[in-house]
Amino acid sequence: MDNCPNDNNTLQNGIVLFQLIVYIPVLSLGIPLNVIAFWVFCCKLKSWTETRVYMINLMVADSFLLFALPFLIYFTKYNHPTDKLCFTIQNIYFTNMPMSILIITLIAIDRYIAIKFPLKAKLFRSSLKSASICGFLWITMIIYCYLHPKFHERKEEVCLQKQSIQPNFFVLFSIIFGYFIPLGIVIFCSVQVIKCLKKKMATSCHETKLIQKAIHIVSVNLCVFIICFSPFYITLLLRFAVDVAGACSLLSEVRASIQICACLANCNCCLDAFCYYFAAKEFPEFPSLFPTCISMRSKMNQSNESQPPTDQVMI
Repeated sequence: MDNCPNDNNTLQNGIVLFQLIVYIPVLSLGIPLNVIAFWVFCCKLKSWTETRVYMINLMVADSFLLFALPFLIYFTKYNHPTDKLCFTIQNIYFTNMPMSILIITLIAIDRYIAIKFPLKAKLFRSSLKSASICGFLWITMIIYCYLHPKFHERKEEVCLQKQSIQPNFFVLFSIIFGYFIPLGIVIFCSVQVIKCLKKKMATSCHETKLIQKAIHIVSVNLCVFIICFSPFYITLLLRFAVDVAGACSLLSEVRASIQICACLANCNCCLDAFCYYFAAKEFPEFPSLFPTCISMRSKMNQSNESQPPTDQVMI
């Protein structure tokens, strides 16, 4: 049996109502906030830094997600068929959500390198390298989304709704490499940055407020990332398990859970705008932490030179 019946119209109407309740405020806040963020990052800031490049790319991804939201409501309400419009919006949606995740991951890695290895940071970090990485990811994701339907053995009749219960292992691959691996990287980098900043705070009292603010920025970004995206990708894994088990009785509820959690994930394109503010505040302040890092590293090296190799301390 390839398909399960989907006749729960009451549940579907409830999902549409929930989407309206969530997406109307997201659109109302997200559009003006992203416009302001574009103006700040493209016009007000003078120097091109790695974080500025990443943030502009993140704003582009979030803007395309905002553009797709009204279509998601329409497709859900009217069970829109899989046509050219569906294919276009589907490509926009499935290109820009993973791009948001990957760019946030790059920001976490960039912070980790800058704070943890300040002496080597100049070798690995530059605005040109950041732009090249983002360009490569954009091209890769666009090609991936274009080729993705080619891996399906059958074409779904309803837009953005998987009707069949045939397991799709390509989707499982996308879930693991598109979110859970980046999640592990973001958590590791964020935790390491917070630990490093706390060590600096203990040795540099005059920079305590600055370091506390940096810790707050990293912590908030990590929490937003986990809270927004984790439920959605966990429910996608649950859907894969239901497909493998062929459990038609659970399919309707799992579909509803995916659509509800997708609303939470899509809220990220609005919440990122608040992170833009912190990032803009971060530009002139984070570099001032580097001298502290360099000073600490120099002191550690001087200390290590007078100690046996077994007593070396790893930073």
